[in-house]
Amino acid sequence: MDREERRRGFKRKLQHEDPGIHNRNQQDYDRYALPEGWVGCPAFGEEISGIIPSKVPLGESFSDHIQGETYTPKQVIHQQRLLGRELGLVIDLTNTTRYYPVSDWEREGIRHVKIKCQGRDSVPDSESVNKFIDEVSKFFSHKTDPMKFILVHCTHGHNRTGFMIVHFLIHTKSISVTEAISQFSRARQPGIYKQDYIDALYMSYHERKPDSIVCPHTPEWKRSSDQDNENHVRNGGMTIDDILGDSIPFDQQKMMQEACYHALDLVITGRWKLPFPGSHPVSLNRENQQLLRQRYYYATWKADGTRYMMLITWDGCFLIDRKFQFRRVQMRFPCKFSNKVIPEKTHHYTLLDGEMIIDTDPNTQKQERRYLIYDVISINHVSVVKLPFHERWKMLEKEVIEPRNMERDTLSRSAEPYYRYDLEPFSVRRKGFWLLSTVTKLLRKFIPGLSHASDGLIFQGWDDPYVPRTHEGLLKWKFPEMNSVDFLFELGVDGRPLLFLNERGKKRLMSGFRVVFKDELDPVFCSGKIIECSWDAEGNVWVCMRIRPDKLTPNELMTYTKVMKSIKDNITEEVVLKEIDEIVRLPMYADRIRTDIRAHEHTSSARRR
Repeated sequence: MDREERRRGFKRKLQHEDPGIHNRNQQDYDRYALPEGWVGCPAFGEEISGIIPSKVPLGESFSDHIQGETYTPKQVIHQQRLLGRELGLVIDLTNTTRYYPVSDWEREGIRHVKIKCQGRDSVPDSESVNKFIDEVSKFFSHKTDPMKFILVHCTHGHNRTGFMIVHFLIHTKSISVTEAISQFSRARQPGIYKQDYIDALYMSYHERKPDSIVCPHTPEWKRSSDQDNENHVRNGGMTIDDILGDSIPFDQQKMMQEACYHALDLVITGRWKLPFPGSHPVSLNRENQQLLRQRYYYATWKADGTRYMMLITWDGCFLIDRKFQFRRVQMRFPCKFSNKVIPEKTHHYTLLDGEMIIDTDPNTQKQERRYLIYDVISINHVSVVKLPFHERWKMLEKEVIEPRNMERDTLSRSAEPYYRYDLEPFSVRRKGFWLLSTVTKLLRKFIPGLSHASDGLIFQGWDDPYVPRTHEGLLKWKFPEMNSVDFLFELGVDGRPLLFLNERGKKRLMSGFRVVFKDELDPVFCSGKIIECSWDAEGNVWVCMRIRPDKLTPNELMTYTKVMKSIKDNITEEVVLKEIDEIVRLPMYADRIRTDIRAHEHTSSARRR
C-alpha cells in the first residue's frame, strides 16, 4: 500500500468511527490528528556530532489512529539501542505538548527539554537558538558516557531541527554555513527544504549564499498547506536606548558573568545578583583635580551614549549592559595574523570596555550605530588589567582592531566573501585619547564637529591599571549644565513626586527634593523608573532629562555627594582650560609630552612608508 492509499484509508477509518471527526471544534480531532505527512516521513536520520535528527515520536495513545508503522518514545529508545546508542537528552522543538507524555522519556532516565518553536513560516528566534546551543553544549561538556546521544525533533525533523543543528555546528566546529547545511543534508536527506530557513542562516552569520546552494524541493510525503506570510519590519529612528542583540539562557549568562569577574580578579561573593564590574569615573572637583598634577593623564571626549562591555567568544559576541545582562550579537573578531593570510582563529574570551553611540550625518540624517572601544580587560583568556593603560590601549589596536580591519578590507574586495561585515548591527572603532596639551582643540573643534552627542571630557591616567567599579583616579568633567544624578522616581499615594537614592543596598528618600519634567515626559509614566536629572540652581530644583532604561538602581548617596560637590565647585570650561594650561607646563608633563609627540611622529612616518 503506497502512502496516498494509507492516507485515504486512514481518513476513511476516522470518518467511519466518527462522522464529525473533521470538525476542528471536536476534542478527539485536536488530540489525535496526525501531523500532515508524518506517516510517510522517515523516522530519523544519521547521527551528526552526537545528535540524532528525528521526526516527533507519538505516544501510545496515538497508536490506534495510525495506519502504518508506529514510532513511540519506547520504540525510539529501543531502535537507538540496537544501533549502539543510548539517549541521554531529548530536545523537543514542537509548538505543542500533545504528542507524548514527557514521562515516557524520564522514566528511562532521559532528560527532556522543551524549546517551543512555532514552525510553518516562522523561523526559530535567536533566543530559542541560544537556548538550544546552550543545552547541547552543557550536555556534551558534562556527560561521562561517550555513548550517550541527543535526539532532536520538531514535527518532521527537517526544518526547525536542521536550523538548530546547523547553528550548533557553526558555533562549535567553526565551519561555514554552507558546510554545516551540507553536513545536515547528508545526515537527514533532503535536509532543510524551506528557503526562508536557509536564507536566515546565511543572514545570521553575514555570509554570502553561494549560487550553487539551491533549496531542495518539498519532499513527496510533505503535503504543505502553509500560506505565505509577509514579514513586516517596523521602521524608525535609532535611539541610544534601543535594545540590541538577543537574550541568552540564564545558566550561560551566569557562567559568563563569573568569567568576567575572573578576568578582573574580583571575588565572587554569595550574592544572587552580581553587580556590573566595569570601571566607573568620578566627577571632577576642586580636590581631585589635583590628581592631574600628580599623575600623567590623557584626555578623551565623553560620549553621551550607552555603556557596554563586550565579551567575545567562539560562540558569538555578547554585549554586557550596566544591569550585567548579556545579549548576543553576531560580530566577528579574528585574531592577529601575519603575511595578510586569512586568519584561522577568532578571539575567545576577550573582554572589552566601551560605549555605543549613534552617529547622524548632518546633511542626510542617515544614522549609523558605532561601538567605541576604550579599554581591554582580557585577550583570549589572559587578563591584562594590571598592565598600564597606554599598553592596553596599544594592545587593543594591535590585537583587536587591526586584524578585524585587515580581514574586512580583504573580504570587501572578494567576489564571494565568506563573511559580510557590512551586515553587522554596528561598526567598531578604538576610541581616541589625546595629550592634555590638546584639550583646547578637543573642546573647541573636535567635540563640536562630532556626529553624536558629547557631554564633557574623560581624563584617563596613562599609567593606571584597569580598576573595576568606582575608580577614584578616572575623572569625568561634564559641561556644567549637563552634570546629572540618576534618581529612582516614584509618585506617592497623594501624587507627590518622590526621589530616591541608593544607600547600602536600600533606597533612601531624599526629603525636600523637588523635580520638574520636560514637556514630553509624563511623570506618571516615569514613576518606578530611574531618571537622569540635572540641577537648576536658579529654581533650586532637579530637572528630569530622560529615563534611564539601562539602569536598575539609582546612584549611590556617595556618588550624589560627589556630583553635588562638582556642581557647587562650578568647574567651567574656562576653569578647566586654565588649569590644564598650567599643568602641561610642569616638568613631568612637558618632558613626557615631547617624548610622546616624537613617538607619534615616528609611528606615523613608519605607516606612510
